[in-house]
Amino acid sequence: MLSMYPACFYKEKEGGYSVIFPVLGIATCGDDLNVAMNMAVDCLAGYLYELKISKQIAPEPPALESIDVNAEYDEYESAFVNMVTVDVDEYAKKHFEKSVKKTLTIPSWLNDLAVENGINFSQVLQMALKEQLHIQK
Repeated sequence: MLSMYPACFYKEKEGGYSVIFPVLGIATCGDDLNVAMNMAVDCLAGYLYELKISKQIAPEPPALESIDVNAEYDEYESAFVNMVTVDVDEYAKKHFEKSVKKTLTIPSWLNDLAVENGINFSQVLQMALKEQLHIQK
């Protein structure tokens, strides 16, 4: 599902762009407008994804017209408000939930016993890490 929130884009006097999401209280930046937009998408996706996994409700996005670009920041060369959109579930699959390969060492006898019993090493390690980190996902 597509999520859309307005963001204020500020061209900095020293160069680069700052991006602030007024209602959400999050911000990011980029060296140029393209990087700033990509960072804004990443920032929004990360924020909404974190709310989702912690079972919190995201604030309703305000109307684009209701945003006062000058209310957030005042040290800029120019500014505009734009909608930032992201499909959080799709973004998370590509960026937040991708698997990484880890190499580990266990005693040979433990490996042999686990293989004999058809143990899925990745699944066991994930479960153990979640338990150790007190993650209930």
